[in-house]
Amino acid sequence: MISFQNVTKKFSSNILALEDINLDINKGEFVFLVGPSGAGKSTLLRLLAREYLPTSGKILIDNIDVTKLKPQDLPNYRKKIGFVFQDFKLLDDRTVFENVSLALQVRQLPDLEIEKEVERTLKLFEIWNRRNLFPRQLSGGEAQRTAIARAIIGKPEVLLADEPTGDLDPQTAWSVLSLLGEINSWGTTIIMATHNKEIVDVQKRRVISIKDGKITKDKSEGKYEFH
Repeated sequence: MISFQNVTKKFSSNILALEDINLDINKGEFVFLVGPSGAGKSTLLRLLAREYLPTSGKILIDNIDVTKLKPQDLPNYRKKIGFVFQDFKLLDDRTVFENVSLALQVRQLPDLEIEKEVERTLKLFEIWNRRNLFPRQLSGGEAQRTAIARAIIGKPEVLLADEPTGDLDPQTAWSVLSLLGEINSWGTTIIMATHNKEIVDVQKRRVISIKDGKITKDKSEGKYEFH
């Protein structure tokens, strides 16, 4: 489903974020990206989201070369992609309900359809009772559940998660990971960058280790390790 072919990303002549990355990820996989800060994990995710363009190489999703998409094609492409961040990136002046509904409003769906789908999703994620609260009134776990709900309500094929448990206590982190596992069971491909060694080691999923912009290990049931 996803293929990086000789992908290199430079931000300047002396900042090499990723170097000659070759990587294939199958539909429905749950993949951990691990490595030290600055290794290139976030850059890889942002290349997939087409926030960045590679300096060289190809990135294919469903055999479409993402690097060659025209600006007018990007909104339709990004419907395939959901993105979850460590710092949530919720809109402070909007309620939980409004934050999640925004993802459907931009698609210009009918109001009644939006209301029904947001209610269904918030109940599924067990935050329906928080629907009228603002982000500052939420716990970390509630805020992250809201962010994930917003990311997946449009039924993306791929969910990119950049340190989604980084600011959460251990119990809440496991709760969020359980939610991601459920989303993966629907057939959604998940790529999660994380520093959480315990989560990675216990899950026994595919682990891709990155250091200095290069893939150093790729194991189908790996552990949190890099060299």
